[in-house]
Amino acid sequence: MSDRLNSILSHFKGATGVAAITSKNPDDIVITSAIRTPLTKAGRGGLKDTLPDELVYNVIKYTLDKSKIDPSIIDDVVFGNVVESNAAYQVRAAALAAGIPNTTPAHTVNRFCSSGLQAIQHVANGILTGTINIGIAGGVESMSNAGGAPPQLSDNILALSQDAQDCLQPMGQTSENVGKDFNIERTKQDAYAAKSYQRAEAAQKAGYFVDEICPVKTKVTNPKTGEVMDVTVVKDDGIRYGTTYESLAKIRPAFPEFGDKSTGGNSSQVTDGAAAVLLMKRSTAEKLGQTILAKYVGSTAVGLAPRIMGIGPSIAIPKILTQYGISKDEVDVFEINEAFASMAVYCVETLGLDHEKVNPRGGAIALGHPLGCTGTRQVVTGLSELRRTKKKILVTSMCVGTGQGMAGIFVNEVL
Repeated sequence: MSDRLNSILSHFKGATGVAAITSKNPDDIVITSAIRTPLTKAGRGGLKDTLPDELVYNVIKYTLDKSKIDPSIIDDVVFGNVVESNAAYQVRAAALAAGIPNTTPAHTVNRFCSSGLQAIQHVANGILTGTINIGIAGGVESMSNAGGAPPQLSDNILALSQDAQDCLQPMGQTSENVGKDFNIERTKQDAYAAKSYQRAEAAQKAGYFVDEICPVKTKVTNPKTGEVMDVTVVKDDGIRYGTTYESLAKIRPAFPEFGDKSTGGNSSQVTDGAAAVLLMKRSTAEKLGQTILAKYVGSTAVGLAPRIMGIGPSIAIPKILTQYGISKDEVDVFEINEAFASMAVYCVETLGLDHEKVNPRGGAIALGHPLGCTGTRQVVTGLSELRRTKKKILVTSMCVGTGQGMAGIFVNEVL
């Protein structure tokens, strides 16, 4: 095992940051398929009656069909999920239904909004250490079908730590905390949100999302008539065309008990969707004749005060850039999850990022935020944008409930 790790580490010795992460070596972890379902409005959109197992089935089946990989050589299937108590059952069953043999295990991970990226890290680490050779990683969330009781902690734990108490703060409250603590005025938040919608609208009209979406054949029930209709969902349906700063400024605060800056217009949408990537070593991909889309460089998680969890990317991004020796200016695209405009504005301004590089196709405010899916969805979208623009380096990041953040680096290889 030490020889394997030393071999991997040796690839980076004596090289500059960009040279190291863009170099091509047999032990690199690469992505040979990256796909997602459309993202649709929870309770109202095209996937509102589609259960999580069906969403997972669709992205796994598409991955197998498009890559033409032999399902029997896939060693593990890992999906991120946040709100579904039966996710472990659903992912395993969906994998089997899609053609993965029962000899291949499957499980779920939950690090809240970074769960989809956590799944990628989990599979990549397994390949890196030799535990597995090939794996499918992804994320899924059906917010339309979400249930479960609110989180609870014992009185003993709550009495010991204010941070422990703050883990129970509603996400809307944490957004207002960020707005107040760092003076992120609503005008800035609405302006940021308007740009997200406008970018997503332009990208959808230009057809930029087409190569990252797999159509989903499903059934939708008309809530008024009860009629069940067969439909094929092919595009995101949460993008509000014609959104402007002026229209967003008219929306009432969503969390008036906590503040007056976060609204339904400058916060992420509640959404259904799934995404998946296929990972293996470069040497394996070449042996199998797989098309290499990208290189997985690495990912990292950080912790911070739970009450301002939204600023997690402002800590996670510098950590991973330092870890791999690259600067923010050497990154071509940043996919930062727009849980709320408050945190997005803070992170972009604090890190001094070029806003033109941040979510160029819009983010979760316009597209939606299916919690367990987002960490994988960002990778799918970011790589698609890099292919279109013939650029290389992608950084994904998101804030994480209870005071965490996560970030990942990927290199496009389709130039």
